[in-house]
Amino acid sequence: MTDLSKYKFNHTMLRVKDPKKSLEFYKDKLGMTLIRTLDFPEAKFCLYFLAYDVEGSTNYGNVWTDREGLLELTHNYGTENDPEYKVNNGNADPHRGFGHICMSVDNIDLFCNQLEEKGVVFQKKLSDGRQKDIAFALDPDGYWVELIWTRTPKTENVTNVSSYRLNHTMLRVKDPKKSLRFYQEVLGMKLLRTAEHEGAKFTLYFLGYNNDPNFVENSGVGVHNFEGVLELTWNWGTESDPDFKGYHNGNDQPQGFGHICVSVDDLDAACERFEALGVNWKKRLSDGRMKNVAFVLDEDNYWVEIIQNEAIKTNADW
Repeated sequence: MTDLSKYKFNHTMLRVKDPKKSLEFYKDKLGMTLIRTLDFPEAKFCLYFLAYDVEGSTNYGNVWTDREGLLELTHNYGTENDPEYKVNNGNADPHRGFGHICMSVDNIDLFCNQLEEKGVVFQKKLSDGRQKDIAFALDPDGYWVELIWTRTPKTENVTNVSSYRLNHTMLRVKDPKKSLRFYQEVLGMKLLRTAEHEGAKFTLYFLGYNNDPNFVENSGVGVHNFEGVLELTWNWGTESDPDFKGYHNGNDQPQGFGHICVSVDDLDAACERFEALGVNWKKRLSDGRMKNVAFVLDEDNYWVEIIQNEAIKTNADW
């Protein structure tokens, strides 16, 4: 048996061109910590796992598979020296799909000012447009990084990285009913919040793993301060538009976003359950050389990696 209450939305993977530039951005500018590096020289790629990991952080000190809110940066050897290599950030037609990752911080005004002083480029500043409480910074590859306020009390001229969260990852979906069914019934996530924007004709659904006994589904309470949230964006009408061909999954060319990942209590039992539910597989545990990871496909063909939570059970030498 597998216990869905033990599942965690572990990480989001992005391909990067130059790991030195990307690590400098996420560490020195956004305050993350590099907690794990996995190098695969035979396959010519390296994985860098970053998290908010200072004393007071939500998952401080946890083993990397026993966390939520991780960012995995994937570097394929040589891309940093290839003048033709460029990632797809997921926000330009005709290759839209993945939208952004989002960091929540305690003092968004001060934090954005600090980023500007450090030379960070913005897609949207707090002062731009109608929404004055969110900003979008651009990382070295042009991925959008949303910045929001944790909704915790602000202290003037003070910001503390221990309160920072990798709050959510946004994916555009064609049919919300199908997508919600997959993430709730198959992956066991709960609906945390729904935000409908009638004027702009889109709806946002925020999902995650929340086992607080006082949790009220779809209440939205505390979501800005969580880690490991999935935001599904539905632009009205896509589900019934015969000309809409679907979103780009980030793994077809041109590549960029790779996958989201869920860590589970028992990898074999979880995969047996997925098999019984008739999921679409990208990779079963038995496929290929890596026998300790699996990939299922969601309703929009986004890849969802499934790994073992090593704090519960050990099945691999990472």
